[in-house]
Amino acid sequence: MVKGSAKGHYVHMEGEKKEEKRLYFYRIRFRENGQEFTAESILTNLERGEVVMVRGEYGQEPAVVIRLAPACREAKCQRKASYVIARRAAHEECNRYENIPVEEESAFVTCKDLIAKHGLQMCLVRVERFFNGSKMIFYFTADKRVDFRALVKDLVQEFRTRVEMRQVGVRHETKMIGGLGTCGRELCCSAHMKKFDSVSIKMAKEQDLPLNPSKISGVCNRLLCCLTYEFETYKRERKGMPRPGKVLRIGDRQYKVKRQHPLQGTIQVMGEDGELQLVQAEEWKRAEIVRSEKKKKKEKKQGS
Repeated sequence: MVKGSAKGHYVHMEGEKKEEKRLYFYRIRFRENGQEFTAESILTNLERGEVVMVRGEYGQEPAVVIRLAPACREAKCQRKASYVIARRAAHEECNRYENIPVEEESAFVTCKDLIAKHGLQMCLVRVERFFNGSKMIFYFTADKRVDFRALVKDLVQEFRTRVEMRQVGVRHETKMIGGLGTCGRELCCSAHMKKFDSVSIKMAKEQDLPLNPSKISGVCNRLLCCLTYEFETYKRERKGMPRPGKVLRIGDRQYKVKRQHPLQGTIQVMGEDGELQLVQAEEWKRAEIVRSEKKKKKEKKQGS
């Protein structure tokens, strides 16, 4: 059973002895200027900037505490964290953690030199070294498949550890490098996104955005990820609204629908005199849709 709390969750452990423990949630970061994640722990009073050991897929990895994350306040809510903080890092582990960026930068330079030596058509993006030193991952981009077997042999001989070469796309490259978007804020992919959703030009059309590639493309030269954020809302709000091209009869006058404003619930129409005006939801919902002569003939033919 889990009981909600403003500061954490109470978790009742089942077994020979029942013990009540409180879970606390923290925001952590594995790398400087990297993405933040939520981690749970029974440790209390973890301070900002403190180094902790986090259980990961390949053992315990060090991370820095950014701040205390708000816990779920509903009694029946059970929050799920991405990671679990096992313990505070020891002094020796903190020192090793501080040296990792230096080792990765050195490995990055060495790998670039070896890429040039072998004449490989690839662009190195980032190097990641596991805390326990058991493995190194070299991320790169390339226009086509690259035979990097000779490169891997040289890297293994140089660093005396397992080496993995991982090819990524331009979106993942941008996520790793980071930067600022056209909105002036940190890129969504490097700030909070955990996976890339499919983005299509249809989403831009649905939101009445200009179809100019420079306006709807991100730093990676792909369609903006944020096009997915409001797409479903626009799609839902457009349902039931008269589409552009339809003719409405409001009172004793007819108007042609020119544009929809889904978020405001209004439509822009043009009168018989060519004047544009805005029609509120209360009006267009009561309006009658005028069918064209072509549609009337088609319906009459189908009826007969």
